[in-house]
Amino acid sequence: MINSIRRIPSGFSFIDKNWGGIYRGGSYLVIGPRKSGRTLLGLQFALEAAKSSEVCLYFTLMRPKDLMIQAASLNFDIQSYMNQNLLIVVRVLPPNNVYEMYNPDDYLVEYINDIITVVDQYHPTRIIFDELTPFVGFKNQNYLIDSFVSTLETIEEKDITSLFLISEPATPKAQSIISGLSEHVTATIQLKKETSEKGDRFQNGIVTITPNVGHTEGQFSSEYKIEPYKGVTTEFTPATSVTEELPSMPKSRNFNKPTRIEIPSEPYAFSNIYNYNDFLLILNNQIALYKSTGQSFNLISLKLDPAAQMRGLLSVHQLQNTLRLSTSKKDKICVVENKVVVLLIKGSLKSASELITTMQNNLPSHDQDYINAVLEYISIYNLEVDDRIDNAETMMEYVIASDADSPQSYQPLNKYIG
Repeated sequence: MINSIRRIPSGFSFIDKNWGGIYRGGSYLVIGPRKSGRTLLGLQFALEAAKSSEVCLYFTLMRPKDLMIQAASLNFDIQSYMNQNLLIVVRVLPPNNVYEMYNPDDYLVEYINDIITVVDQYHPTRIIFDELTPFVGFKNQNYLIDSFVSTLETIEEKDITSLFLISEPATPKAQSIISGLSEHVTATIQLKKETSEKGDRFQNGIVTITPNVGHTEGQFSSEYKIEPYKGVTTEFTPATSVTEELPSMPKSRNFNKPTRIEIPSEPYAFSNIYNYNDFLLILNNQIALYKSTGQSFNLISLKLDPAAQMRGLLSVHQLQNTLRLSTSKKDKICVVENKVVVLLIKGSLKSASELITTMQNNLPSHDQDYINAVLEYISIYNLEVDDRIDNAETMMEYVIASDADSPQSYQPLNKYIG
């Protein structure tokens, strides 16, 4: 079925590139020590939901102000999305006195059951529980597992994707608890913090993603860092040291020693997405190049019917990400309302067709029924530069003006491919 099992972006590119996203209705457990980036990963998950206009429920032990400060490091304005009712922050008080009671397990299970109560109130599509550690100290571990699995099953039946954050186990009992919980989630994300090298401004470590069900691509590990505005990321440029000998110089000036030259390797990923004003500047430069050299290019606009998002098939943000993965570094992308505009630097009818073919392979799901359904909601407008075009504003007008919505301009993507 098209709407039953499909993948959605996680907000963590390492998962999205290796697994193609996370399963809608799946459950994921993030395990890591303090200061390893667990909360940032949860916020990245929440930000991805907000960008796609999904309702996200965020359970947290933190004070709301502290959470806002943490989110600001990702350039994530929590308050804005809260005002739109897309992000619901629920502060959970830790059960400090419960463990002194005669039978604390009965009280702890109420905390877990309360998740469903809040879910029924707000009807989210994603939930984050940051963090689970204070609520899993059951005396009877089987009781904990049964309660946790029951909650997961109820959440999954509602097609809600869940992310649970928990501390790295410090005792054999804690290890046993986490191992038990890990067996019942879709996959685990393990963060292992490492001691930063001297001079390294960012925290780093090793992230390992391990599937339990689905995600047949398998287990992956990579070095990660925590960087401003990126959060937990594997997309950074490691430096490679190369030793080169300088020409011989007089010893009195000490120039005869080898000099270490840091040569950065190619970055793991790139971003060719620009805001509207920057995109216009680039487009104007390309038009000037065309007028002086005759080098042609194409402006392709893909328009997404809002019904696609309403049906939960595809959002504009997901379409943007799909095109980012389908284009080269030289091509440029800009989002204008429900349209994703691509500047193909070396454009032609053939290159436009190749882009559409590649785009299909990078959609959130590779299921052919899903692809066929999504393509019905996308239309395309392919404009090749010519002498009528004076500047970027004129060219973009063809794409975003109201008359550009006429059948003479945009055509269904299925028809274009055919």
